[in-house]
Amino acid sequence: MTWIYNGKPYELGEQTHKEVYGFVYLITDTITNKQYVGKKLFWSSKTKQVKGKKKKYKVESDWRDYYGSNDLLNEHVNLHGKDNFKRTILRLCISKGEMTYFEAKYQFEYGVLESDKWYNGHIM
Repeated sequence: MTWIYNGKPYELGEQTHKEVYGFVYLITDTITNKQYVGKKLFWSSKTKQVKGKKKKYKVESDWRDYYGSNDLLNEHVNLHGKDNFKRTILRLCISKGEMTYFEAKYQFEYGVLESDKWYNGHIM
């Protein structure tokens, strides 16, 4: 199952971590209709030794196969199968701060703590 953004499958393409840092997403279990709002980085930092010095560099994260950090959500992904989950990118973000802000904004807008329709157990 791929990520959907603006109604189309999303591919990172040639973008770099300076252009797009991560995203805020909505995952929907199409069997139970439960949903989850979260955030995910496109990039992670790695370190390697170069001539006796540590060098940091960015590599693509596991975002393509990611289904969230919530234990119950991941249990349902394993139980129901990945094909029964719709993964939607709500917003592309250019910084970690922007991701954190919009994740909380969507969680409050959707009222994720006000109904058992949501996998979310807390905000931030």
